[in-house]
Amino acid sequence: MKKSDHDVIIIGAGPAGSTMSRLLAQEGFNVMVFDKRKELGEPVRCGEGLGSREIIAQDIDLPKPCISTEIHGAKVVAPDGSEIIWKDKETSGWVLERKYFDKWLMEQAVKQGAKVKSYTRVIDLIKDAKGKISGVTVSRAGREPYEVSAPLVVSAEGLEAQIARKAGFPAVSTLYDVDTCYQYEMQEYDHENLIELYFGNEIAPRGYVWIFPKNDKKANVGIGIGAHLETGVKEGGIKGATPREFLDKFIENHPKLKDASTLEDFGGIISVGAPIDSFVIDNFLVVGTAARQVDPIHGGGIALAMEAAAMAAKAVIAANKDYSEAKLKPYEKVWRAGPGKKVARRLLLRKVMESATDDDFNHIFKTIKAEDLDHVMQGNFAPSIAKVVARRPQLIGILKALI
Repeated sequence: MKKSDHDVIIIGAGPAGSTMSRLLAQEGFNVMVFDKRKELGEPVRCGEGLGSREIIAQDIDLPKPCISTEIHGAKVVAPDGSEIIWKDKETSGWVLERKYFDKWLMEQAVKQGAKVKSYTRVIDLIKDAKGKISGVTVSRAGREPYEVSAPLVVSAEGLEAQIARKAGFPAVSTLYDVDTCYQYEMQEYDHENLIELYFGNEIAPRGYVWIFPKNDKKANVGIGIGAHLETGVKEGGIKGATPREFLDKFIENHPKLKDASTLEDFGGIISVGAPIDSFVIDNFLVVGTAARQVDPIHGGGIALAMEAAAMAAKAVIAANKDYSEAKLKPYEKVWRAGPGKKVARRLLLRKVMESATDDDFNHIFKTIKAEDLDHVMQGNFAPSIAKVVARRPQLIGILKALI
């Protein structure tokens, strides 16, 4: 039997792919990572926020170039301006410089022995005589495709998940499962080391506006709006509306942003749907955003991707070179029993929030406190619901799904 080129091939050098390659390489695995981007970390596609919990769990020391600003908490703002300042371990962390962070994270894997090739697109799977996945076909810089073999292939491709789909995974998002986003990097913006989240149907239909502070009085100011649950209209149920139009309107009405300069702008989509039904088959697994392992409330996925990658790496190591579905399945079981439960509760919360009017939001924000948000984000909804419906019993109709 011909010896494989590598032990593991990982598609994608984002937080999931880099983390998994590092953990496997330090255990002696011959790992090859392919990434389609010319430069890792570019273009930036998110607000760049990262909570501290997973970095601490993996015992990683972030170097200063990767960090733009330390975050000490969150300010959550209702449509009428009512706000809650929320500071705890869930809201502490950093706003990153992703163009440095992604590259640095991959460099840590390379130091452990992993190899990476940028500007290399994986275009297909290859299978052996028995029909088992045995590697991939790649094209570097658009040149002639060639085959690379490995007994295990990992999709850490992100939302696109093209190869995961070729492997048979239902990694396809409906309009309801994604938010359409737009973001500016702006300057100058004075901040208090808090991320700011603004809710309201007039502000961001089925979504929110964020302000993530950065150094030198800069900030990522962005919006995500979603498809209307009933109509399926992509622009938040308002015909002809776009995220940029909503964001521009928000900025025009914000006293600290209306005169700020715009340094960069970009748009895209983020996943806010449920995880895919299965993460593993023989000789193949899916991790990170490709598996839709993201927070359905805000679409954040860096920490969840790193956490899932650590779980996947542990299962691969324990499999002892038997990459059957049965041997890889512990990764999926551990994820669904842990982070998966948290994601499921937040998906339920997201669906309930979609039914709330701006007046409902105003009432809720005036009723609950920061400690209530702690309970809510951990999935313990009952105490907060009791407070809210005590003064507005009619809200039980939309909140009862959380009880």
